Amino acid sequence: MLLKQHTIITVVLGAALSCALKGQGTGYWHTSGNQILDGNNQAVRIAGVNWYGFETTDEVVHGLWAQDYHSILNAVKANGYNTVRLPYSNQMVESPIVPSNISYNNSSGAINTDLRGLNSLGIMDKIITYAGQIGLRVILDNHRSEAGNSAEGNGLWYTSAYSESAWINDWTSLANRYKGNTTVVGADLRNEPHNATSGGACWGCGTQNDWRLAAQRAGNAVLNVNPNWLIFVEGTDCFNGDCDWWGGNLEGAQQYPVTLNVASQLVYSAHDYGPHEYGQSWFNSNTTPASLQAVWKKYWAYLSLNGTAPVWLGEFGTTNNSSDIQNTAAGSQGQWFGTLVSFLQSNPALSWTYWALNGEDTYGLLDSNYDSVPASSLKQQLLASIQSPLSGGTPSCQSAPTIPGGVAAQAISSSQINVSWNAVTAPAGCSAAYNVYESETAGFMPSSSNQVANGITSSAYSANGLAAGTTYYFVVSAVDAAGQSGYSDAAYATTQASTGGSVAPPSNLSAVAVSSSQINLTWTASPTNGVSYNVYRSQTSSFTPSANTRIATGVNGTNYASSGLAPASTYYFVVTAANANGESGPSNQASGTTQSAATGAGCHVTYVVNSQWDVGFNTSITIQNTGSTALNNWTLTWNWSGNQTITQAWNSNLQSGGPQAVLTNADWNGSIAPGGTVNGIGFNASYSGSNPNPAAFYLNGTRCQ
Repeated sequence: MLLKQHTIITVVLGAALSCALKGQGTGYWHTSGNQILDGNNQAVRIAGVNWYGFETTDEVVHGLWAQDYHSILNAVKANGYNTVRLPYSNQMVESPIVPSNISYNNSSGAINTDLRGLNSLGIMDKIITYAGQIGLRVILDNHRSEAGNSAEGNGLWYTSAYSESAWINDWTSLANRYKGNTTVVGADLRNEPHNATSGGACWGCGTQNDWRLAAQRAGNAVLNVNPNWLIFVEGTDCFNGDCDWWGGNLEGAQQYPVTLNVASQLVYSAHDYGPHEYGQSWFNSNTTPASLQAVWKKYWAYLSLNGTAPVWLGEFGTTNNSSDIQNTAAGSQGQWFGTLVSFLQSNPALSWTYWALNGEDTYGLLDSNYDSVPASSLKQQLLASIQSPLSGGTPSCQSAPTIPGGVAAQAISSSQINVSWNAVTAPAGCSAAYNVYESETAGFMPSSSNQVANGITSSAYSANGLAAGTTYYFVVSAVDAAGQSGYSDAAYATTQASTGGSVAPPSNLSAVAVSSSQINLTWTASPTNGVSYNVYRSQTSSFTPSANTRIATGVNGTNYASSGLAPASTYYFVVTAANANGESGPSNQASGTTQSAATGAGCHVTYVVNSQWDVGFNTSITIQNTGSTALNNWTLTWNWSGNQTITQAWNSNLQSGGPQAVLTNADWNGSIAPGGTVNGIGFNASYSGSNPNPAAFYLNGTRCQ
């Protein structure tokens, strides 16, 4: 059914969405000497950011719990960055999940609606497509094998679950998937090979763990599929007993260079960090800018400075404290970062991507809400001094699209209405998408408060979770980089009457804060069969669930991790159940207060498997406070990479046994003084198959060394 919409509004989008791009970067890229060149043989400089999440157990880039992915990519572009490094895991490629840590509403209305129901690879496709539309480039980074946090624990490019052949096959699969798409410029073959001195990745050693030879095998396999991709090869940590950061030591490339079958596609890559990450020997009271530059030239920059090959600094970062951004104190974090930026200013052939865009990261460029304004204007100002614009996205888009026609609505159940419309013909140089607005009031005015979908690329939308026997009205608009069309005529339909049987709500909802940015929820399942769950969140107690407070829909299972939260803040949650009969009433309300952001924090965790048998194992854990302030009321968390589950713990309180393990302090060991240690923590756990050690531990949200 249709109603005439009396008001037509045209909105011009901000400059951040403009497709009128300038600078170099067209086509596929190749190399010459120490430079990266575009398809027109013009020099380009990678000057971008890391946006992580696909490699974690979430299997999706982070921040989608707070903002629409279009908005986050627009922020990258608007702040002057030209490339996004996307880490992923082999597990994500081979067994992609439908991620749950995505919100479809925020305070501005509907977000990420075109991602609903997609698996991780489908979402990566969407992100790459939009990145290309606004002129960004993408580098894919094989960060680890099993889904999890940080680099692979063994320092290699393979594990017992994912062999070298699986690693190479996954790369060739991605090379095929994005073949012909010039947005994806290359492959960072493996993140941070390390453990060269203890059975991990070595360089030039000639064994099965020789990273240089493995990189040649994988690089040639990728180039056999797509000879136009750049192949990025990181260093190891040590060469001939001389050690740098994980992935940062390229000394061996002088004696043992990487040789690829396709000439002019090799880029060496290094990672570099300051004393906030770890107190390397070169950070001391005698450190000077000259001594820091000597370290960089020794380990990685020499390859660019002597014209051997391009070098890309794939990771470096600092906190948002001004003293950690610029400082003259010898051996300080600020001295390191300020000197590194100056070094990059003086050597424009060196490319870089900052770690990280993510607002929940200690070094985050954005804040925890992923707003477009960087969290530190000082850091952004320094990074802007080494940026470089690119072109080569969608051709210049100059016109807003026409109004969609043929809008129709059809009720297919008591809780779902399908909306369809005629696709518009995008103006020359433009790529059109659609926004959908919904109301129970005829003649309503479309606005952000009633927008239920944006960025849809198809010409159909399914409105779910509706009330039975209720009339809903829908309006559609089209949008491209130049602006938004007027609003369509309204279509309406009435959901079918309830098919009988009410939906019972879930019960026993509980909330446990596991860090300064995450609260984990668990509940008892609804007794009604065939339901999924909706999660609602507010910072106001006794709130009424609504579309604006809904943070997740279609959750299967009885747990949910609410991430990207502000430190030391209280959040309130309710959960509902839903099926074809409609949505239940809310569960009991549960609340949790995130932990305080760590200051002067640092920790070290020792994890030892004391004994292991066919179906179980026993461990001991020691926690050391390596920071400058006392740790009070600690929470220790990690993610299992297998199916391990803790069944019993001692000298701690077991909050969750898996897949994310959560232990909190006992009454008598909740305070750890600087330099102090808590011993005697342990647990029994069950497992089947392999039992790899956790890759990373977090204490009150801070990653431990």
